[in-house]
Amino acid sequence: MIRFTPIPTETVRALQAGGPDANGQLPERHISDGGGNPCRHCLAMIPKGAGMLILSHRPFPAPQPYAEQGPIFLCADTCAPGGGATLPEMLASPDYIVRGYGPDDRIVYGTGAVVPTDRIAEEAATRLTDPRVAYVHVRSARNNCYQLRIDRG
Repeated sequence: MIRFTPIPTETVRALQAGGPDANGQLPERHISDGGGNPCRHCLAMIPKGAGMLILSHRPFPAPQPYAEQGPIFLCADTCAPGGGATLPEMLASPDYIVRGYGPDDRIVYGTGAVVPTDRIAEEAATRLTDPRVAYVHVRSARNNCYQLRIDRG
C-alpha cells in the first residue's frame, strides 16, 4: 500500500504568509488561469480566478548534489492538505517521471522512468519494495517539476 504525500502544511503556511522560498525570495502572487496549475499541498488544480503562489521549492531537508529544486504552484489562500491512497486530481498529464530516493535523500539509480499516469501507483509500489528506496517522487515528464512524494502506506 502507498500514500500520496503533499508538501507539509507547516511549510505551506509559512509560504502563504509570505515566507521565503528555497531561493530566499518571496513567493510571486498570481491569479490562476485554470490551465494546469497544480497545488502541491491540496493536490488539486488551482481553480481559474483563484490566487496562487509561484515559488522555488526543494523537497529535501538540506542542499546536496541530488537535492533538486524548481518551480511549483500553491494555493495563495489556506487549503487543506491532500493525499492518501487515491491518485490525486492534480496528476492530469498523460505521464510522469517516477523515481526512488534512499534514506540519504539521493536518487537510487535504476528506479527512474517515465510512466503513464494510470500506472503511477503500481510503479511506485514496486519501487517501494526495494529496501534501498525510502520514498518516491513524482515529477513532470516534460519539465522535471516536483509534483508530490509517495511513501509506504
